[in-house]
Amino acid sequence: MVAGVPSVAADDFPAPDEIVSSPNMKLVDHLAPSGPLAGGTGTDIAFQGRYAFVGNYNGFTIYDIKNPRKTKIVSQVLCPGSQNDISVSGDLLFLSTDSRRSDDSCASTSQNDGSKPYWEGMKIFDISDKRSPRYVKSVETDCGSHTHTLVPDKKHRWDRNGRWNEKVYLYVSSYGPSTSLSNCQPPHDKISIIEVPVKRPTKARIVATPVLFPDGGNPGVPGTIEDGYTSATAGCHDITVYPEKDLAAGACMGDGVLYDISDRTNPVEIHRVQDDENFAFWHSATFNNAGTKVVFTDELGGGGAATCNAEIGETRGANGIYDIVGRGDNRRMVFRSYFKIDRHQTDEENCVAHNGSLIPVPGKDIMVQAWYMGGIQVWDFSDSRNPEKIGFWERGPSANPEEGGGSWSAYYYNGYIYSSDLGKGFDVLRIDDRRTDRAKWVRTDELNVQTQGRYGWHPGHR
Repeated sequence: MVAGVPSVAADDFPAPDEIVSSPNMKLVDHLAPSGPLAGGTGTDIAFQGRYAFVGNYNGFTIYDIKNPRKTKIVSQVLCPGSQNDISVSGDLLFLSTDSRRSDDSCASTSQNDGSKPYWEGMKIFDISDKRSPRYVKSVETDCGSHTHTLVPDKKHRWDRNGRWNEKVYLYVSSYGPSTSLSNCQPPHDKISIIEVPVKRPTKARIVATPVLFPDGGNPGVPGTIEDGYTSATAGCHDITVYPEKDLAAGACMGDGVLYDISDRTNPVEIHRVQDDENFAFWHSATFNNAGTKVVFTDELGGGGAATCNAEIGETRGANGIYDIVGRGDNRRMVFRSYFKIDRHQTDEENCVAHNGSLIPVPGKDIMVQAWYMGGIQVWDFSDSRNPEKIGFWERGPSANPEEGGGSWSAYYYNGYIYSSDLGKGFDVLRIDDRRTDRAKWVRTDELNVQTQGRYGWHPGHR
């Protein structure tokens, strides 16, 4: 028993597609894949007002979540390209393409012959009309865009024509250089920074390509999933920013890095950590609300392996919790502990730490997180050295392997948990627990999870 929540024994596996959960979590709505995106892989989620925007390898879907128990599809956009990592800002939606396409249109086809022209990078849509998004601009980036992070400008100003010049930046992460591809030559340990004028998105352009690892980064440690390995660093998988504090945390394959982003187009490394004994692939990062801690995830096996079992153990394919100590350029990330789900999965279930977000409980550090077929976990890392499980929800092994995969992203937004399943669609869940209930009063108008900020209280509540 952990804090009143029963654990599932290692051999007590749920039946295919059977839903199991702790008493404090329940599913309130589910929408199966449909329309032109059926058969595609569900990916990341962004939120704005009454809408959720969900990426898919075939495009993206806009959901109306005004009543989370009766979620409705508003529109679907067919625009194939792997990842389709997603974020929103005002009337703009940004979509990553990390596969070689014949051109930058939404009618493109796969172009895997590197000797022929191809395109990959960022796409920008106008979503002022949620029922009819409009594709307005593409920006090609070297090695494509596996993920991207929205970064607001530090200040806005009037331009020479007397117009208010508001802009955002996109930190585009890509890796996997190839000597056979003209636009993706090694070494590739940089990011592409795109400047987007909010009122004139067709003017979006790359303004910087800073090299984050001039020393080459972690050279990696060879091995297997079972006996341990560490990926060589060749770029960052994901970057999370805390603009108010001018901080970024880079999860960069073999390295975890803390950056100063006071100059938005020139990130400066403050501190770097490695963990060759237990971390195979630094995948993503989450700051706590105060910006004094960062949680890194290890995507051992690349998300396609069964790593939540006794053989792999409790410290690999897990989260690493680091306190940020010191001030200014002397800040350091100090390791405190690991956290991994304690429910063993079958050898047919891919399971490893993946995307999650804070649950905005004032004074506490509580997170909801996706673990692919390991389901969804809510856990507390207020005590960095002693993280605790609060609740869980998961499906058993998929009865149809073609639609399996589990939860890619699980995020908390305005009182509910939303999950994008790789194959089964969109899930809406609710957690009712005294440790998380205060978060229900916190309201956010827009949420891109990799763009963090200090949350506030809904007026009239305390």
